[in-house]
Amino acid sequence: MIHLPLLPVLVPLVAAVLQLASHRAGIGMARAIGLAAVALTLLLAAALAWATRDGTVLAVALGDWPAPFGIPFAADGLAATMVAVTAAVALPALLAATDGTDRLGRHFHPFFQFQLAGLNGAFLTGDLFNLFVFFEVLLIASYALLAHGGGAARSRAGLHYVVLNLAGSLLFLVGLGLLYGTLGTLNIADLAERVAALPAEAVPPARAAFALLLAVFAFKAALLPLGFWLPHAYGAATAPVAALFAVLTKVGIYAILRLSTAVFPAADWTAGLLAPWLMPVALATIIAGTVGTLAARRLGVMAAHLLLLSTGMLAAAMAEGSTRMLAAMLYYLPHTTLVSAALFLLIGHIARARGEAADRIEHAPRPEGWSAIGAAWLVLAIAVTGLPPLSGFPGKVMLLSAAPATAMGAAMWVVLILSGFAGALAMARAGSVIFWERPDLPPAAPAPRPGAALALALAFVPLLVLGAAPLSAHAQAVAEQIRARQAYAAAALPVPQPPMRERRP
Repeated sequence: MIHLPLLPVLVPLVAAVLQLASHRAGIGMARAIGLAAVALTLLLAAALAWATRDGTVLAVALGDWPAPFGIPFAADGLAATMVAVTAAVALPALLAATDGTDRLGRHFHPFFQFQLAGLNGAFLTGDLFNLFVFFEVLLIASYALLAHGGGAARSRAGLHYVVLNLAGSLLFLVGLGLLYGTLGTLNIADLAERVAALPAEAVPPARAAFALLLAVFAFKAALLPLGFWLPHAYGAATAPVAALFAVLTKVGIYAILRLSTAVFPAADWTAGLLAPWLMPVALATIIAGTVGTLAARRLGVMAAHLLLLSTGMLAAAMAEGSTRMLAAMLYYLPHTTLVSAALFLLIGHIARARGEAADRIEHAPRPEGWSAIGAAWLVLAIAVTGLPPLSGFPGKVMLLSAAPATAMGAAMWVVLILSGFAGALAMARAGSVIFWERPDLPPAAPAPRPGAALALALAFVPLLVLGAAPLSAHAQAVAEQIRARQAYAAAALPVPQPPMRERRP
């Protein structure tokens, strides 16, 4: 049990190595290894969630080096939730890729596993430098996955994505260097102790370091004005890759949330690092996602803007910061990630069925057997826009009911409600053009059957509805745990640390 936090990282890493070693055995072997690894990771995520359900924090230091000098992994309720969401998205995404998408380029399956290892490592690490390492692992894998399948659109989106992320990685390293030079540690739990005892003359460089890190995390989360890359990249990716990418923006959200709850409350001088800008930026991101959703001419781009919109909602909840609001955020996060992933998979199926029209929102010959796909579109349209009776509705109600009775709280109400109506309008318009209107065109060939991947992704929608009560209780417990901070700090720093630490000039 003590090594459980390591396994969600080790399993996909071992799977990737096995896939590379057995590449001559054919793609069937790679698929089998990959699906087995993802299924095992899902079981490990469930075990991790069960082990942390009562507020327990599981911590392990590689090589038995004492904190804060070792490589720490720490799994609390928040990290376990993120690992579980990642595994739940990965299984249908990988199943969908076995329809032939994985044959469009080389080494799809190892890169998919490296992506999972990077994501899980980012959620489970207890050290900012190791967070940077796992960022790079998942980013390198995402570069290859985004370009998978080739084509001018993917190459162009991939080039922009790579250049922007390289710039972000450089800023990340600069921020880490400045922070280590000022505080002498990058261990997250240890940072809280160091910022509390920081002398006044060292506060400005520490603030600058944290500001750089927050800028990088905001870029990873695709918050405005750093989020314009997301619709082009996600809209160009293949459907299984776009589905997995639904988790990527949550890494930036997670990193900001971890700093804002584990480190920043320890000192007064950190209070202004988020408060002045995060809420306005979050609301602007929602507005930009709403406008992009209405203006989209392709289903993939529209789904990407809806994902951007939901990321803004998560950031707005994080900016408000109360325990009740964080609980609402942690309830809404699994919903929006899983539903967005299912929507990308459905759009991929629609694009294959429509031939040359692909996912463009325009009239085209309608395949036979289109009603089942239309029904799936209706279900996901209701879920992704937060309409009753599906899981997005209680999530939005929780967010709105937790909004403060201030001008900013009123702005949250207006923006969230109008964005929901606009999203519903855009989804209805697209569904009408593709499934309802009958242009004077000959019928197309029968549509391919949805398959197990899409069925599995859609199954999460009723499961989220049926599990609304335990999920909301879990979200409340996790919010209380991360706000308390003591359990995480005690597990990550089990012994008192020396008062003096090596400092780099």
